[in-house]
Amino acid sequence: MPSPLLVVDGVSKNFGDVAALSNVSIQLHKGEIVGLVGGNGAGKTTLLRLLCGVYRPSNGTVRFVDDGENKPVDQVRERLGVVPESTGLYSRLTAWENIRYHTRIHGRNDEKSWDRTHRFANALDIEDELHRPTRGFSRGMRQKIALIRAIAHGPDLLLLDEPTAGLDVTSARKVRDLVKQLGDDGGTVIYSTHMLSEAQRICDRIIILHNGTIRADGSPSELLKDTFSEDLEDAYISLTRDVARSEPVEKDSTISNILLGIFSRKNRSLNRGEEE
Repeated sequence: MPSPLLVVDGVSKNFGDVAALSNVSIQLHKGEIVGLVGGNGAGKTTLLRLLCGVYRPSNGTVRFVDDGENKPVDQVRERLGVVPESTGLYSRLTAWENIRYHTRIHGRNDEKSWDRTHRFANALDIEDELHRPTRGFSRGMRQKIALIRAIAHGPDLLLLDEPTAGLDVTSARKVRDLVKQLGDDGGTVIYSTHMLSEAQRICDRIIILHNGTIRADGSPSELLKDTFSEDLEDAYISLTRDVARSEPVEKDSTISNILLGIFSRKNRSLNRGEEE
C-alpha cells in the first residue's frame, strides 16, 4: 500500500473534564473516500476540526505526509478543502466572488479558478447562479457553493461535514456524483454523515465513531462480515450499543469562519459583507 496522505496517531481531545475523542488513530490514502459516521456527540465535528488544524490535540499527533516528510496539518492548510455544516458565505458577494475570494487567498490564478468553478457548477447544475449575490440563497444552494469554494483551488484532501444537508434528492445525488468523481481523479475525501445509506453508496471505507472512540474502520463488506450483520444499520447498532452522549460536546463554532480568519489576515481589503 502507498504511503498515507494524512496520519492521525493516538489522538485525544479534551474539553475540561469531557473527553471528546479518545485515542483515535486513522490513516488516509490518496484517492480514498472515507465515510465518518456517528450520531450527535460522537465526536465527528471535533475530529474534522483536528484534521484541518482548527483544534490541537490534547494528546497524539495529526500530520500531513508531503513527499515523505511529515508536516503538522496547520502548516499545509492550502492543501485542504473544507465544507463545514455552516457555510460561512459572504451574503453581499456573488457566488463567484465568494469562491474567487477563497482561491485568491490560496494564491490561485483567477482564470484557472473560473475554469474549475464553471466545470463544477455545471456538474451541480447551478452555473446560472454564479453571478447572483448569495443573500437569499436556500440552504441547499449555499451548500453547493460552499462545496465548489472548497475544491476550486485543487486541494489534496477534502473534508465534508454533512455535505448533502438541505438538498433535495436530485441535488444530493449530483453532489455525491461529484465527490465520487473527485475520488476517481485521485482526491482524498473525508465524508462526515449520519446517514449510513449515503456512506454505503459513496465511500470506500467507513469509520464508525461513537462516544469519542472508533468502533469500526473498514469497507462496507468488511463491517458486515466483522459484525455478522446483513445490513449496515444492524452493524452500526451492534457496534454502538452503549448509551450515546445526550448532547454534542463540541461547541457550535464555524470552521469556515475560523479558517477564513486564518487564511485572510493579509487580505483584509477583500473582506466585504456579512457571513451567513
